[in-house]
Amino acid sequence: MKFQSINPYNGKQVGEYTAHTSKELDDILDRAQSSFKEWSRTPLSQRIDLIKKVGQILRDHVDEYAKMITLEMGKPISESRAEVNKCAWVCDYYAENATEFLKNEEVATDASQSFVRHDPMGTVFAIMPWNFPFWQVFRFAAPTLTAGNTGLLKHAPNVFGCAQMIEDIFLQAGYPKGVFQNIIVHHDQTEKIIAHDAVQAVTLTGSEMAGSAVAQLAGKHLKKSLMELGGNNSFIVWEDADIDLAVKTAVTARMLNCGQSCIAAKRFILLDGIYEEFVLKFKTAVAGLKAGDTLDDTTQVGTLARKDLADQLGAQIRRSVDKGAEILLGGKQDNCFHEPTILTNVKPGMPCFDEETFGPLAAIIRAKDIEEAFELSENSKYGLGTTVFTKNTAKAVEYASRVSDGAYFINELVKSDPRLPFGGTKRSGYGRELAKEGMMEFVNKKVVYVKV
Repeated sequence: MKFQSINPYNGKQVGEYTAHTSKELDDILDRAQSSFKEWSRTPLSQRIDLIKKVGQILRDHVDEYAKMITLEMGKPISESRAEVNKCAWVCDYYAENATEFLKNEEVATDASQSFVRHDPMGTVFAIMPWNFPFWQVFRFAAPTLTAGNTGLLKHAPNVFGCAQMIEDIFLQAGYPKGVFQNIIVHHDQTEKIIAHDAVQAVTLTGSEMAGSAVAQLAGKHLKKSLMELGGNNSFIVWEDADIDLAVKTAVTARMLNCGQSCIAAKRFILLDGIYEEFVLKFKTAVAGLKAGDTLDDTTQVGTLARKDLADQLGAQIRRSVDKGAEILLGGKQDNCFHEPTILTNVKPGMPCFDEETFGPLAAIIRAKDIEEAFELSENSKYGLGTTVFTKNTAKAVEYASRVSDGAYFINELVKSDPRLPFGGTKRSGYGRELAKEGMMEFVNKKVVYVKV
């Protein structure tokens, strides 16, 4: 089987990749298992040195890696460079903190000594998406490999060039062959991989449907799983907010990566008193974004990664308009490109309110007061993150308990940060990545009890 990577901006082929044969896949799985025995015994100090080298390689070759990201999935080159640099940051973060995170935890009991060790589990199988083809992988790999596990990557087929580069980065840094391996297979091989004795856990970032299917397979084979799935984040603006700052942040929160982000703000819930001002300024700001060649540093809006994704967004818009939503700006599609679009008069029951919209679409919702704003925000099957804009930050903090999501940001867009745990609730998945929690997801918390 052949996989083709196609540049969504111009339709040209970026690369072609041949699927591994059954025998090749068997060899990869066996190599992951045998490599774990030696890698897990490698001193932590050496593993830390290697992840430091990975971070340096990323910085030294940022333009090369950024270009591949842009060619394969269509985000503006400036955003691709930022993504690569963020990957270097997460490598630095775990290099600096792994010793503290993995140290033994002493527990006072009636034993002479009792403590908890943090030992590696084995091989962790990662199924990763195309929207942040480097970042999603490195936020898994940096803590997981540094903890002493080996990793297997099954990336999205349209970014297999990025996947191959990532494997090469680990090899260049000096990681032993077999510690991190890229697998080129169709999704029908997923169960074979999960079932293999080497694989002790599965992590997936992707759609709700993909997460449900993989979680079932992990459960069937009694393997731990972590799911980072879809989102339908709300962006609530109170009447006392700094509207100019809220608008500036809102544009980035919705249009970064052409809106192709699980944690992007998708539902903009505005209180009556600031509704007209916000909408007018937001429309002006979105209309001023520059679309064009994704390799041009001045381009702010790229294409969607594939035509079917743009088609799906267009269908969600049409169905919402049929139910009463109104197009304030945009709405047109040209192949993989979809205009930044603003819909007003959005209400529950419309696709742009109920469903995750993976593209440059902002749904504008009016609320009469703060209570109704939070009720509308919570009216979602997803639970990744919520933003609130207000000058009364103390009051906003009090409302944190009202939000069931995994993140609550005040006067800032919801974003991932190596120093903070990241993950969702409800249909957005379970488990946490990043920070100490991300490293603890894939370790064996082993009790050691000594009685003299």
